[in-house]
Amino acid sequence: MRLALDIRIDPGVRALAREAFPQARARARLIIRKALTLSGVALPEAVEIALLLTGDARIRDLNKTWRGKDAPTNVLSFPQIDWAGAEPPLLLPPLHLGDIAVSLPTIAREADALALPPQAHLDHMTAHGALHLLGYDHQTDEGAQRMEALEKQVLGEI
Repeated sequence: MRLALDIRIDPGVRALAREAFPQARARARLIIRKALTLSGVALPEAVEIALLLTGDARIRDLNKTWRGKDAPTNVLSFPQIDWAGAEPPLLLPPLHLGDIAVSLPTIAREADALALPPQAHLDHMTAHGALHLLGYDHQTDEGAQRMEALEKQVLGEI
């Protein structure tokens, strides 16, 4: 499978990205590719995903606009396909699966609170965001268990 991954780092978090997440781009490519491979979702030969590494203000705006929550969050996913829809999606390559936005300051704070290396927490949230693009969710206990198990598998194979 060919993965076109457009990774953008907002100017306001570039210093943080260099200091705390120097491998962010390379790791994101590995993690997302592994998530797509292990997901069990039938995909065409070419897919596209956009990943935005941003700050709290921008992710707060996105969270407020799209989820009605006026607070920063760690990761947001914007799938382009309704995998649970009545009609199967038209899977013509290249297929844009959607967009992922990650707040690096939130990830850094959460990693510190969890006593995790910042990159490890970013890896986890990147896998989490990618799985949301493929229709995985954690709205039910069963869904959460499936998603968490797959996240662990993705991270364990990197």
